Amino acid sequence: MYKTSYLRAKNLDEAGRILADAEDGRLLAGGMTLLPTLKQRLAAAEQLIDLADCGLAGIAAEEGGLRIGTMTRHVDVANSELVQDTIPALAQLAGGIGDRQVRNRGTIGGSLANNDPSACYPSAVLGLGGTIQTNQRSIEAEDYFVDIFETALEEEEIITSVFLPKPDRAAYVKFPNPASRYAMAGVFLACFGERVRLAITGAGESGVFRHTGMEAALQDNFSAEAIIKGMVEPDALMEDIHASQEYRAHLVEEMARRAVRACS
Repeated sequence: MYKTSYLRAKNLDEAGRILADAEDGRLLAGGMTLLPTLKQRLAAAEQLIDLADCGLAGIAAEEGGLRIGTMTRHVDVANSELVQDTIPALAQLAGGIGDRQVRNRGTIGGSLANNDPSACYPSAVLGLGGTIQTNQRSIEAEDYFVDIFETALEEEEIITSVFLPKPDRAAYVKFPNPASRYAMAGVFLACFGERVRLAITGAGESGVFRHTGMEAALQDNFSAEAIIKGMVEPDALMEDIHASQEYRAHLVEEMARRAVRACS
């Protein structure tokens, strides 16, 4: 057995102070990743700092896009009329995360802070060219996602919100694991005028990434036929009991084609 203290911060400043003073503190958002890892003894924390009362939930229109608070649940993103009208692909993404229990507890900030290589939200933030706002600074998506389960966050940083630019059109398509609903391969495609951004989750050995080859091909010819077999190299992809590198490469290409069709 190991001792863990549960602390419920009253506001963001208090959460920051507790985190700074903690010897081994972990922030608790929805807990959909943290609590199972604690139960399985894959992680340990002397202090759990709950952000539930810090006023960090909410969705608001902002010039050029949407700002979503870190404690906003997946179900609220999925059901938001503002999200459905502004970035419908994001609402669809959120509605396909996990199961109903996960969507009613999990949060966008928790997902981004964990940076699971099979999570859906990282592909949306990278695909849209979003910005992660913390209690200390703003971090562009290109700089935020460092590696598998690794981000640019410093030890005492807390994600407060994420800004997502409004695309002209976008789509998210994933091939889910039938049990966990995690993406075995997921593609978030966003178009800003003639500029195309395409981010892939669930497949990269180093986590979420953009595929510049497919982006360039789609900028020249925005059609499913532009995604040809062999565009995705399997060497840098994950391999596990669910899929080989070659199969994941095939899945990525097929999900990209479906995303293009969904945008057309």
